[in-house]
Amino acid sequence: MLSLDPLGLDSVMLAEVRAYVRVDAGTDDNVLAACAVAAVEHAEQFTRQILIRRGAKDMVTTGSGWQILQAMPVQSIVGVTGIPAEGASFPMAASAWEAKISSRGEAYFRVLQPGIAGRAEVSLIAGLSANWASLPESLRLGLLRLTAYFYNNRDASDDAGPPAAAMALLLPFRRIQLP
Repeated sequence: MLSLDPLGLDSVMLAEVRAYVRVDAGTDDNVLAACAVAAVEHAEQFTRQILIRRGAKDMVTTGSGWQILQAMPVQSIVGVTGIPAEGASFPMAASAWEAKISSRGEAYFRVLQPGIAGRAEVSLIAGLSANWASLPESLRLGLLRLTAYFYNNRDASDDAGPPAAAMALLLPFRRIQLP
């Protein structure tokens, strides 16, 4: 079966998807799982947020001062790897960088001592909720509707795109970043 774990999805979610699309357990599990993964990825692109907490990486330049990380909402910074133009990557000491995480999960990051690194890869934990069950109900319903849409329209030649009702349920969670 397709792995749901990279996106933090679980058997509770798959059972809820089966019930929502009215499919018996074991029937089309791989297709349902693929549709659920696609729905979460689509929703994350739309909302500009990682929905279910998991590890992520973000790349920054080392000489640019404070930068906002793209992944959000950030829960914690796990580590930073310096990436030089030539040579091997190296772990950066915690004293070589600084991060501030806002109450909204926006992470501001800067490198204080880059050494030979021109870029830095920031390893972090990000996500709106710890797991599927703890997602806000309206967001879960939007993901279920989107999963059902992908499942029911997987071979449709006249596909008009995701239903407006599913997208409307995701809209309150959309984050806008101003340059």
